Amino acid sequence: MQTMKEKNAPSVVVSETNSAEASKSSIEEGVQRRWQGVVQRRSFLKGLGLAGAALSAGSLLASEGAAQSSSSTGKLSKGDAALLQFALWAELVESDLWTQYAELGGVGPSGGGAAQAGEEFQGFIGGNPAYTLALQNLDGDMPQYITDNTDDELSHAAFLAAYLKSRGEVPLDLTPFKNLPSSRATGARQIKRLTNLMNLNVDLSWYTRYRSGKNPDLGAVFKGPLVITNQPAIPLNDTDTPPSTNPTIPITGRDAQRIQAIANTAGFHFAFIEQGGASLYPTLAFKATDPTVLQILVSIGGVEIDHFGLWHDKGGNAVSQPLAGVVDPVTGLTFPDLNNPATELTQTNKILPEPCSFISKSLPRCSVIRPTSTQNGGAVATVNAFTEDGLFIGQPTEFFELSMQLAVAADSARRG
Repeated sequence: MQTMKEKNAPSVVVSETNSAEASKSSIEEGVQRRWQGVVQRRSFLKGLGLAGAALSAGSLLASEGAAQSSSSTGKLSKGDAALLQFALWAELVESDLWTQYAELGGVGPSGGGAAQAGEEFQGFIGGNPAYTLALQNLDGDMPQYITDNTDDELSHAAFLAAYLKSRGEVPLDLTPFKNLPSSRATGARQIKRLTNLMNLNVDLSWYTRYRSGKNPDLGAVFKGPLVITNQPAIPLNDTDTPPSTNPTIPITGRDAQRIQAIANTAGFHFAFIEQGGASLYPTLAFKATDPTVLQILVSIGGVEIDHFGLWHDKGGNAVSQPLAGVVDPVTGLTFPDLNNPATELTQTNKILPEPCSFISKSLPRCSVIRPTSTQNGGAVATVNAFTEDGLFIGQPTEFFELSMQLAVAADSARRG
């Protein structure tokens, strides 16, 4: 049996398949298959103001050359509306999870974004003292960064909802799905949540991907440097992580090791979430027809890329000295030293995207965001990745059906 230590040893794999061309030609077939798995619940969607999302697969998968008539002031085309509705879905999900992080490790009341979104966000310094200190071991400014990221996501959600309404659309509302429990730790408000941060499976393939010269859109497959499975990224309760715990470096003692492992998981999860947005927004933008919709997707997407660059750096601090070697006493998760020895695919200070194959393997390598294909970076891929991450543990079937309908509609949009 593979031990937990063996599972989390620095092990990075990059492989490449010959299926890139076949993958491109099968995107629409894949979307069709996804559609077949969606149970259409028109009455349920109508109650959410989304009866129009229950479209037929045939209408969604119209030929790429079909015109999407729209203007920057008139009614949005179905495709452009679908792109913005899914972007709103992603921002509502991110707003919910980032608010939980900010309550426990933020620095102060949020600014305009939270107020515009109508959220009662009340992050403050020392929301959970032990968690905040553990996050600061990754970077002294982590609480401020978390609060700023939270405010960004809330502002994105508020803007997208308002813009959709201004163009005659009924904005997506996920409030009926805010039924998941909060952390019981000091600092967390006891309200219902949309996302789960207490049992995560964090995919770290992005860490290897951005250090590699290969590209998933051209067939490359990546394995991350360690495995994070069924791990909390926020403290569960005060018994598990007493607020009086002082996780100072070097990290010693059971309580300090536990809270530092939780904070380290959060550091990697921050980057996982934001690298998803870094790929999603350009993927959606390729499909936009209305110039204002294109402007929105590119502009918000740029901020998501900025977020990823920030968190990529902080996550690496969890697997370099002096934090390397932290072991979660509850789950056995070990954070190895990825600089011992340092390699091209593990070195923690290599945080800028390495040049990689792009468009064609016959062209020179280029430093780019990857993936940006519908198959690997689109809406369906995003729903699948967030689901596999464990973000939606506890959500009912209806949530997944709605999410996949929105994703299929967005992936099926075509530039007019």
